[in-house]
Amino acid sequence: MGESIKRYMKFVKPYNWQIFLTVLIGIVKFAIPLFIPYLIKIVIDDIIGAEALSDPEKTKQLFLWLGGTALLFFLIRPPIEYYRQYFAQYVSNKILYDIRESLYGHLQKLGLRYYSNTRAGEVISRVINDVEQTKNFVMIGLMNVWLDLATIIIAVTIMLMMDVPLTLVTLLAFPFYAYSVKHFFGRLRELTRKRSQALADVQSYLHERIAGISVIKSFALEEKEQERFDETNGNFLKRALDHTKWNAKAFAVVNTITDVAPLLVIAYAGYQVINGSLSVGVMVAFIAYIDQLYNPLRRLVNASTSLTQSFASMDRVLELMEEPYDINDKEDAKTLPIIDGKIEFDNVSFKYDEEDNNVLNHVNFTVKPGETVALVGMSGGGKSTIVSLIPRFYDVTEGSIRIDGHDLRDVRLKSLRDQIGLVLQDSILFSDSVKSNILMGKPDATDEEVFAAAKAANAHEFIELLPEGYETTVGERGVKLSGGQKQRISIARVFLKNPPLLILDEATSALDLESEALIQDSLERLANDRTTFIVAHRLSTITHADNIFVIDHGQLKEVGTHDELMKKQGIYYNLFQVQSI
Repeated sequence: MGESIKRYMKFVKPYNWQIFLTVLIGIVKFAIPLFIPYLIKIVIDDIIGAEALSDPEKTKQLFLWLGGTALLFFLIRPPIEYYRQYFAQYVSNKILYDIRESLYGHLQKLGLRYYSNTRAGEVISRVINDVEQTKNFVMIGLMNVWLDLATIIIAVTIMLMMDVPLTLVTLLAFPFYAYSVKHFFGRLRELTRKRSQALADVQSYLHERIAGISVIKSFALEEKEQERFDETNGNFLKRALDHTKWNAKAFAVVNTITDVAPLLVIAYAGYQVINGSLSVGVMVAFIAYIDQLYNPLRRLVNASTSLTQSFASMDRVLELMEEPYDINDKEDAKTLPIIDGKIEFDNVSFKYDEEDNNVLNHVNFTVKPGETVALVGMSGGGKSTIVSLIPRFYDVTEGSIRIDGHDLRDVRLKSLRDQIGLVLQDSILFSDSVKSNILMGKPDATDEEVFAAAKAANAHEFIELLPEGYETTVGERGVKLSGGQKQRISIARVFLKNPPLLILDEATSALDLESEALIQDSLERLANDRTTFIVAHRLSTITHADNIFVIDHGQLKEVGTHDELMKKQGIYYNLFQVQSI
């Protein structure tokens, strides 16, 4: 736990002075009510019980003390309360902002390997729910705990000034309280962590099922999915009840201790008053101070529960934050200059995980600048893996890939990816305007450049017919558009980017014939005068390629033009014949 707090404190450090100021203001705020029990003692012993004062003098003294106290509460306490609340919320929310900003930056740098092995809902739960839970550490652990401790110290100091033996009797329950807190809340952290993970599982399940609701409905799986959700939700309920049972035991014991303590004080103080060694005013003041003393202790018990949740969430946040990058720039990595587009695969082998078999085995080829190369073969042969290695979504396991003689691992990632344009089978659009989605290719582009890119992609005409034209929001993942429309917007942003290297991965495989014709036309214009890799199942769309690479079981089996490979009558010939039937 100490190590987690230490790592978390780097986000707190910039706000140390604001936290210190908030605590100081809070101490004043909590100290003011501590005057009330002492005021009770003054009223009973020094005013009502003062035989030397006449009734009018007692009345005058009473109203002087009460008037001064009222001014304290009405004029000084409200602004103190306001600024304490404001600064506490301001600082804690700023810290959470910084953590989420850092987390998002970290998520941007994590490789595709991490995302292929991690559910999106799990990541979202950590960035939203767990980060929010750590706010309790700031509000309670760095502020309120100190305020409660300060309240206890001030109250004990005043009580010692009034009567030392009675103060010691008041504090008899403290050791039992401390032991019970340590005993019960030690295990609560692990129970809280399990509860948080179960909640993340529920969120992950919901995220996946909502995203795939059309599949559930098309197969009429509503009842089956309800059963599966009940199972996931039931696991969360079990974890939550385990947490609640242990928490309830803790509160039962701790609150019993804090409730018994006043009985000891009342018994001892009553005995002292009966024997004449203690004034009634001091006894009443002490009973009032017990409430002031044990209320902070009860708050500390509540704080222990909240802090336990906060520490468990803190562990999950920091665990995500420390997820290692599998793709990194070397310390001496150089910026890749504007490329001509020569690509060399030198004895490249690759596997996604160490325990897996190779997906690619000793692949060698060279692509000349401006050449269009098609990768064909059976599904799972390694075609998409090859084009994923070029932008360094993954690093090769063996061998090397060079662009214009530069090993990809020796150049800065951004300078590499800035010169690559990708059009994928699944056109991913964000829930924003059409214009914003196209601008991802070049964020500082002018409207004229955006329109020109859309026209080149055969998209301008349908965009103009949308309800708000280029400002029309496309919905999550472009749900408001057809597959062909989404694909043309994806192509438009690559036109806008104008990269020297182009990768088309199954860019037309899921489209109707009309959309495919429009997109094929725009893709041919896009591929003109730039090095292009095309991954395609439909072989009729790549017969124009300068070279066709036949990939089979992770190996490059055949290379040549369409005519050359047809004459060879090998794997490519057989594939083409099957598709021609």
